[in-house]
Amino acid sequence: MQALKLHAHLIGRQGSRRDLNTPALVVDVEALERNIAAMAALASAAGLKLRPHAKTHKSVEIAGLQIAAGAVGVCCAKLGEAEALAAGGVENILITSPVVGAAGVERLAALAARSPGLIAAVDHPDPVDAIAASGAPLTLLVDIDPGIHRTGVADADAAVALARRIADAPSLTFGGVQFYCGSQQHIEAFEDRREAITERTAYLSSIIDRLTAEGLAPAIVSGGGTGSHAIDMALGVFTELQVGSYIFMDRQYGDCDLAGDGAARFETALMVDARVISANHPFMATVDAGFKAFATEAGSPPILAGATAGSTYHFMGDEHGCVIPPRGEAPPKLGDVVTFAAPHCDPTVNLYDAYHLVRGDTLVAIWPIEARGRSA
Repeated sequence: MQALKLHAHLIGRQGSRRDLNTPALVVDVEALERNIAAMAALASAAGLKLRPHAKTHKSVEIAGLQIAAGAVGVCCAKLGEAEALAAGGVENILITSPVVGAAGVERLAALAARSPGLIAAVDHPDPVDAIAASGAPLTLLVDIDPGIHRTGVADADAAVALARRIADAPSLTFGGVQFYCGSQQHIEAFEDRREAITERTAYLSSIIDRLTAEGLAPAIVSGGGTGSHAIDMALGVFTELQVGSYIFMDRQYGDCDLAGDGAARFETALMVDARVISANHPFMATVDAGFKAFATEAGSPPILAGATAGSTYHFMGDEHGCVIPPRGEAPPKLGDVVTFAAPHCDPTVNLYDAYHLVRGDTLVAIWPIEARGRSA
């Protein structure tokens, strides 16, 4: 791993964060641990289980921390992510995207044989039949479309038919349902978000009632997210929450009132450190982090440290960005380190091979991102 080659000698050296080659993906380990503990405590108080979404971190080490704090397992968005985490010893994985096609089903069956507690979500009879034909003993959840038409069965009739098809297959177990309101997670105003989630949860409840009436009561009702966690806990329909970004936080969730009180319930734990590589103009400085250092669909990264308050970042291409201070203020100097938050944490993580764990200004560990790039 390149990060170890570059930085292993810095581990444990006081102030060593300053000497990282940049751009570097940095995690404040104390903030990470507090975020994990905070969500675990909230879920416990609400009587809910956590199955955090590992698509956020893609890391065996972080999955282990979440499970040690009480999570029943983790979610993975893709089969490749699940394979990578299972290879690291992570168990009780739920694959949240449908696995379709002969090659995918073959891999899923092989993974089920070596990954205890594996669960998969489905939304069509064809892959259910293919998985059943493989003979793999597997628990399946019926994915229910919350209205965004991305994945999930379209209505209660389809949910019942698919659940019965699973239940009737000798090697399969109908485990329950999955319901993820992705488009509602980033509604910034709490009351607006609560109204939207409450309406969608009522729809979910109607499908659960229908399944129960048909003798197919779902043992697992899995879904929710960081943006809706407080609302989901209050509504009490889910049995487990698929929260993900709470461990890191990013600008998108930072802009949201998560609990309705205006307080920051979780801390920014994920950062990108960049270095000023050119400072020849009095009104700006150029850093070594551009499009390849941040996910870009959510806008520019906020500046956390290393520049005058009120400074802004602007993309300047694949490798570069600029920091512009307020009028009359000086930009960072050549060689200075500027620290940024991620605009969107999940795809930002996917750009890097390793996390640099820090306590204060000291590098304390380097963890590989095992599932980075595992999109298939």
